[in-house]
Amino acid sequence: MPRPKGDHEARRRDVSEAVWRVLTAHGFGGLTLRAVAAELGASTGLLTHYFRGKQELLTHALDLLDERTGARARRDTGPGLAGVRALLLDVLPLTGDAVTGNRIWVSSWDAALADPALSAEYARKYGRSRERLRELVADAQRLGELRPGDPARIAEGALSCTLGLVVQALFDPRAFPPERQVELLDDHLDALVEPQFRANR
Repeated sequence: MPRPKGDHEARRRDVSEAVWRVLTAHGFGGLTLRAVAAELGASTGLLTHYFRGKQELLTHALDLLDERTGARARRDTGPGLAGVRALLLDVLPLTGDAVTGNRIWVSSWDAALADPALSAEYARKYGRSRERLRELVADAQRLGELRPGDPARIAEGALSCTLGLVVQALFDPRAFPPERQVELLDDHLDALVEPQFRANR
C-alpha cells in the first residue's frame, strides 16, 4: 500500500533538515549521502528515493541554502545611504545564524567552481546582488548622500569590501568580531559620502 502523501512530505522535510545539519556541522565538503543517512538514522538506500546521486544532493543543498538565506530577517530601513548600509550589514556574519549561513556559503564555492552550471548560477546570484545595491547607491546619490560617480562601480567596490570582510571574519573571528566588521564597513561607506551631506549630519 502506498504511503499517504503527508507522510512522504513529512519524510522529505526530515531529510532536508538532516541535510542542513550536515551542512552546518561539516560544510559542503562533508556533504555525502552516507553522512546525511547517518544524521537521519537511516540507510543510504532510503535516500535514493530523494537523490539519485551526489549531484542531486548538492543541488538540493544549494536550494536549501537559498531558502534559508531568503527567509532570514532583514533590517528594515528607508531609502538612500541607510538602505545601502542595511543591505551590506545583512551580508556580514554578525550573529550566530549569519555565521552559520556564511560558513555554508563559503564552503559551497568549491562545489560551484567545479561545476560550470552551478558556477554560472552563482555568477547570476552575485550579479543580482550587485544590481540591487546599484539601485540603492543611485537612490542615495539622488538624495545627495553619496558622492557622484558610476553607481555600478561604487556598488561593486562596496560589495567586494563586504565579501572580503566575510572571509576574514570567518577565518579570524577574534581579529574581526562583529563590532570591528561594522567599523570597517562604515569606514568604507564614509569615504563615499558626499562632503556636504557629511557636514550636515
